[in-house]
Order: sequence, then C-alpha cells, then structure tokens
Amino acid sequence: MQPTMEFLTSEEAIQVDAALLSSKEKFSTRLAIYALRCLKQIAAEKEISVEAVTAQQVSDWIKKDENIQQQLELDSNFELFFTRLVLSSLKPLKQIAQSEQQPIENLTLKQVVSWFEQESKIRQE
Repeated sequence: MQPTMEFLTSEEAIQVDAALLSSKEKFSTRLAIYALRCLKQIAAEKEISVEAVTAQQVSDWIKKDENIQQQLELDSNFELFFTRLVLSSLKPLKQIAQSEQQPIENLTLKQVVSWFEQESKIRQE
C-alpha cells in the first residue's frame, strides 16, 4: 500500500471540504492553495515576487518536496506535469489578488476558498 500524498494541512483540507464546490472545483482550490504555499516559499528563498518565480525554480522545489518524492521515482514525466500544474495556478491566484487588491504573497486561505466559491456561484447562474 502506497503512502498518501498530503499537500494540504488538516486546517486547509477542512476548509476546502466545507466549501460549496464540486469535486473538480475542490481539486482546483486545493491545487491553488498548495501552489500558493509553494510559490510563496520559493519567492521568499529567492527574494523575488511570486509572479517572478520561474518554471525551473518550481521544478527545483518539486524535487525537494518530500510529499512528491515517491511519485517522481515512479514517473519521470511527473516533475514537468506537476510544475505546469503549479504554474497554471498563478492565473486564478492573480485574479484573486486583483479582486482582493493585494499582492499574491498576502493572500489567505480564506480568500482563496471564498474566491473559488464565488466563481462557482457565478458559473451556476
């Protein structure tokens, strides 16, 4: 039996699970939260803005993430795939930051979840 990869803290998972979102929307929300954490840490280490983080920096980060090590060993394409997923999360994160009128670095878990819920309501109407 393979160990479960946990990308969110318990608090983060609880907030996403409580959100009024479809499974697909919850996946996107989870990914955005993980990407935000990852991008913030990379940006802090490199002393750059989140928006300035490069694909290579994300790739290097993924190689160091213990949650992903087993997957990297099983699938050589996973690193590129996951790098693209993290970078694709920048689009909604930029939209959230714009709607909150603040830098991506300052976004909170609550703001990210709320934005995805609002977007879901808009799509349903």
